[in-house]
Amino acid sequence: MNWHLLSINEISNFLKTSPQGLNDNEASKIAKVVGENKIVDTQKKSTLSMFFSQFTDFMVLVLIVAAIISGFIGDIVDTIVIIAIVFINSIIGFIQEFRAEKTMEALKLMAASNARIVRNGRVVDVEATVIVPGDVVMLEAGNIIPADVRFFEAHQVKVDESALTGESINVEKSIDELPNGDYVIGDRINMGYKGTFLTNGRALAYVVATGMETELGRIAKMIQTQESVTPLQKRLAVFGKKLSIVILVICTVVFLLGLWRGEGGLEMLLTSISLAVAAIPEALPALITIVLAIGAKKLVSNNALVRKLPAVETLGSVTYICSDKTGTLTLNQMTVQELVPIFSGDETGYLGTQDNLLVAIALNNDVVRDEKGMFLGDSTEIALAHYALSYKMDRLELENKYPRIVEIPFDSNRKCMTTIHQTEFGTIAITKGAVDVLLNLLLENEHENIPKYEKLLQEMGSKGYRTLGYAIKLIPSNINSFTHENIEKDLQLIGLVGLIDPARKEAKQAVFECKQANIVPVMITGDHQLTATAIAKELGILNADDDLILSGNELSAMSDSDFNKIVERVKVYARVNPEQKLKIVKTLQSRNQIVAMTGDGVNDAPALKNADIGIAMGKNGTEVAKEAAHMILMDDNFATIVVAVKHGRKVFDNILKFVKYIMTGNTGEILVILLAPLFGLPIPLLAIHILWINLVTDGLPGLALAFEPPEANIMKRLPRKVNASIFSGGIAIHILWVGLLTGLVTLGAQAWAIHNNNPNWQTMAFSVLCFSQLGHVMAIRSDFNSVFKIGLFSNKPMLLAVTIMVILQFAIIYIPFFNQIFKTKPLSFEELLTTFVFSTIVFIAVELEKYLKFKVRQ
Repeated sequence: MNWHLLSINEISNFLKTSPQGLNDNEASKIAKVVGENKIVDTQKKSTLSMFFSQFTDFMVLVLIVAAIISGFIGDIVDTIVIIAIVFINSIIGFIQEFRAEKTMEALKLMAASNARIVRNGRVVDVEATVIVPGDVVMLEAGNIIPADVRFFEAHQVKVDESALTGESINVEKSIDELPNGDYVIGDRINMGYKGTFLTNGRALAYVVATGMETELGRIAKMIQTQESVTPLQKRLAVFGKKLSIVILVICTVVFLLGLWRGEGGLEMLLTSISLAVAAIPEALPALITIVLAIGAKKLVSNNALVRKLPAVETLGSVTYICSDKTGTLTLNQMTVQELVPIFSGDETGYLGTQDNLLVAIALNNDVVRDEKGMFLGDSTEIALAHYALSYKMDRLELENKYPRIVEIPFDSNRKCMTTIHQTEFGTIAITKGAVDVLLNLLLENEHENIPKYEKLLQEMGSKGYRTLGYAIKLIPSNINSFTHENIEKDLQLIGLVGLIDPARKEAKQAVFECKQANIVPVMITGDHQLTATAIAKELGILNADDDLILSGNELSAMSDSDFNKIVERVKVYARVNPEQKLKIVKTLQSRNQIVAMTGDGVNDAPALKNADIGIAMGKNGTEVAKEAAHMILMDDNFATIVVAVKHGRKVFDNILKFVKYIMTGNTGEILVILLAPLFGLPIPLLAIHILWINLVTDGLPGLALAFEPPEANIMKRLPRKVNASIFSGGIAIHILWVGLLTGLVTLGAQAWAIHNNNPNWQTMAFSVLCFSQLGHVMAIRSDFNSVFKIGLFSNKPMLLAVTIMVILQFAIIYIPFFNQIFKTKPLSFEELLTTFVFSTIVFIAVELEKYLKFKVRQ
């Protein structure tokens, strides 16, 4: 219902109410139909269901099966380790989902708990939950509006709607119906909305909507959706399914080949199951969680607080950043940008110079200072007071010379404010207000200049400025009644002032870096189109001929199919509502874009939650926005997002590196077990060897990859495609050929030792496999540059991890206690040297691969 377009009489008739309010019987009947006036969480899960849902992920199910299989073949240690990994990851997932439930709780806290209403013709205080449409609500400064209301009596009412609209300027309210047209929430100046609050004045209003039918309730419905799945989660789910199929096929082939060679059925079954355990990367989920946590900790030092770990990786895949303007791309601080003094002679007693305009700016102002000397008041007036003070024009000092006699306050109908001062020339009125209003109040001899003033106004408007006019008047001595009817006429215009919330200096560089990284920055704001366009052009968001600007009304009038065709060309959205923000996000996602969305208000929460990564403001953001977001910017700065994207790309690169590392090692193990019988060799690895390699040799160096610094070209690459496999970009080929090489080198060492009647062949093969993987992890630290170019010491944790692993492998070889556990034997110096020679082959081959790639790129 468009309540803002109806007259007060039409509303009272429709709701069957009056200024005396409803009676208790009527209210009771309505309550049975509409329910309680509260925000309802329709998708709230129990704590147990949240916990057990963590075990439904496909990769988790694969690991559980692996644990059962390991227990079946007697590897109890392996079973315990796998179950521990699954349990730890499930607890982390549970905590993240449990915290997500707080979004609804934060939304509920915005609602008023009590309200003052008129029932049965009497004023009563009631719980806000019992309010129904048709009730009359009494409001005064400081009150939270308990439901959506239509004002029918308003005295100097201003409402802070920033939590709902994202705009920080308090809205002056009126009682008049609005002309027919499309209005966003911020423009419905005769309405009040649940969860917002009065900062000034008092009012009476009809309740028009309660509970989930309010604007706040509609936002709550949009929040109650499933959490978006991150690109990494999607890729890991696909990876788990494909891996399971591959393992099943390989195990079946090994089992059938064994039977074909005449091996025993039970023996081949155990061998096949051992192979399955070797193939499953047990440490992968734990390593990914740890790497994401390390990335999140690093981001905190860069003013980005990650609430949901997968968001760290998602940052690296972002293709669109949809950013709020106010406070993120701009300073959220109205600033005077331009003064246009207008010389008008001195018939009023002033000289008509710029100083004259500055005096007027300083005097016609209601800001006050706190005990620390900080200005308090309306943001526009604070900007004007700061500007005047920069020219040593202080209101308190000037009022000693020009004492204020009377103030005629601003109201939304007149759109101006007047202060009256006593001067040596007589009584002077200074009027500040909307320029188009002041032009109608000028002296008759000024009318010929109006076209010139209108041209100035258009020029300043084209720059995105909020323009105010200043006019003065020497009040005739026969006027004793200082009313706006008597004073605000026959004025002399003395100047125009252009204000704007200026762009952050660092935001322009950040936008440039976004574009360099093939990320599209988009501005989404509740501000007016001209202002948004000016800031977008200044920052470089708008710089191409085919870039589009879309207002909320234009978006409303557009069909979904038409919007889908142009969404990737729209760079600025102005005056949009919560549903439209959500629509923008979902439409971009439907075109396979990874969308980051920033916001600070309740109105941003649905889009924040449904974006691939929602980014809330830490300084000025509401609790609802913070709870719905995946990440919080502690400095509310767009440039911080770009820094976070760089970290995200680095984290994802490092995740891919240890996926490459772990899967290459597992492939080598599989091929060793699979090919040994085909080459007439005994299987060189025992179950405990496989366990050691999978959980220790893979784990510690794999974890050290998390500390790998970013590649030099990391912010000049295309974002990874949303539908790209985790094995795309040549990773699958690398895993296969390096895995095959690792397997052949291991078998080659075994064959050489057996050929030379060396009884330590199993220890040598086991050690070659371990050392080959350590060489491999050093080589894949960079996808492009040699390890010697990036420097051995550029990742000290890696150097430490490899050193520890070499020492531990030596312990397994040479300490008798470990000889018994791992069934190893001490190697002679010659045997150890031979082992090292075989082990370097993989390292040399991978370094050669990078060198050849570098040559091709040149």
